[in-house]
Amino acid sequence: MSSPCSACLPQASGPAASVAHPDRWAGVASLSLGVFALVTAEFLPASLLTAMATDLGVTDGAAGQAVTATALVAAVAAPVIPVASQRLDRKCVLLALTSLLLVSNVLAVMASSLPVLLVARVLLGVALGGFWAMAAALAMRLVQQHLFARAMSLVLTGVSLATVCAAPIGAWMGELWGWRSAFAASAILSVLTLAAQFAALPHLPPRDRPDVRVLLKLLGRPGVRVALLAVLLVISGHFAGFTYIRPLMEKVTLANAHTVAAVLLGYGVGGFFGNFVGGWIADRSERWSIVAGGSLIAVLAFALLAGAGSAALTAVAVTLWGFAFGAFPVGFQTWIVRAAPDQAEGAGGLLVAAFQVAIASGAVGGGLLVDRVGPLGATAFMAAAMVLGTLVTWRSGPRRASAIIEGGKSHA
Repeated sequence: MSSPCSACLPQASGPAASVAHPDRWAGVASLSLGVFALVTAEFLPASLLTAMATDLGVTDGAAGQAVTATALVAAVAAPVIPVASQRLDRKCVLLALTSLLLVSNVLAVMASSLPVLLVARVLLGVALGGFWAMAAALAMRLVQQHLFARAMSLVLTGVSLATVCAAPIGAWMGELWGWRSAFAASAILSVLTLAAQFAALPHLPPRDRPDVRVLLKLLGRPGVRVALLAVLLVISGHFAGFTYIRPLMEKVTLANAHTVAAVLLGYGVGGFFGNFVGGWIADRSERWSIVAGGSLIAVLAFALLAGAGSAALTAVAVTLWGFAFGAFPVGFQTWIVRAAPDQAEGAGGLLVAAFQVAIASGAVGGGLLVDRVGPLGATAFMAAAMVLGTLVTWRSGPRRASAIIEGGKSHA
């Protein structure tokens, strides 16, 4: 990444650096592609878990810790990378993070043991945490203030597309050519993402300059604290269920690989439309978007517990589950940006850290229950955590949407 990095050094921050530029929708689209590539790599183990476990000679629960490793590292990377790179041009930082994504995928393809795979997933965690921490703040800089919600919706479309593509295509490729082929395809996607970001992103000199004191002050804001607690509960529940969805379908509903791929496609399509519906609701009330999504997933979790032996019920429940989850990314991103618009990068880092701690908690707790009581144990975890998280949001979440104010800062 040598050619663009002369701009990685501190840049002038005077009038010339703060003049507003025309909206850069190509840059926003490259952020969306980055999100798509990262979330695709993050979601692949859910569709390949049993194949990975068999090939590497470990249990399903142990293989599920590939998700835990990514989440724990991302939880640390999310608040640390914006602070550690505060003097660097944001374009250079994003290119470096996408390069780590590429290395992670290549290493996963070559992994011959669980420890090697975990190293690959650790590198993914660094890329994931750093990218997500800065995505919303950079989207705010690429377009005018009144277009932020539209830009963020475009960025989060990458999540929707990944939920449509990653799990079902991963399961399909794993069945045809082995689980490593899915990571090879993810590596090719990483190369395309790197090229798009290099071409489309403008140089973005550092601006917020977050530090540890800023992060501590953000934790003192009630709106930020409640958002993080809601994330810990809701997202841990979701990933306890989603990480072990393939063992549930194979061992409880006795579905074959083709059926698993089809059901995961339904989940992805549901998530694609759920993102847009969730965005529409969040634009009016981020609280309601999370309450609606959490309530629906809780009902579906209890339905799966009551009738998981039914293939038809499971297929419908998983599809609606994907639709409901689509409300969470845009809902929480909107909540945290509106709670701390003057420190968007720092607040974004805390949000991503909470997401990843929640993912790790869900993967670990779900894995322990799967290995001890079977796949429905992870579903029970999901039901309990989703109910608690939804109640917290209902009681203490933001009561009405607030305008996004950037502390008087102009777009650069």
